[in-house]
Amino acid sequence: NPPLSFPSPPHQTIKYPLTTESAMKKIEDNNTIVFIVDVRANKPKIREAVKKMYDIQAAKVNTLIRPDGQKKAFVRLTQDHDALDVASKIGII
Repeated sequence: NPPLSFPSPPHQTIKYPLTTESAMKKIEDNNTIVFIVDVRANKPKIREAVKKMYDIQAAKVNTLIRPDGQKKAFVRLTQDHDALDVASKIGII
């Protein structure tokens, strides 16, 4: 693994979007998209990667480490972006 001082490319920070039922509910109700991200990624990095990859502005980023050791990021979008539109553009709906 490269040292953390180098900026990692956005596709390494964000692994894939989650498509579970609860993640879908978040898209519909909370304007939030759920991603699995690199465990070493911090919130500013995740925000930047989402902006670069999907051209969306994150209003808020919450993260947690799942029991299986993967990091989950909840990316809440700003009012002018609709999570449903973005999700269908990405292809998770």
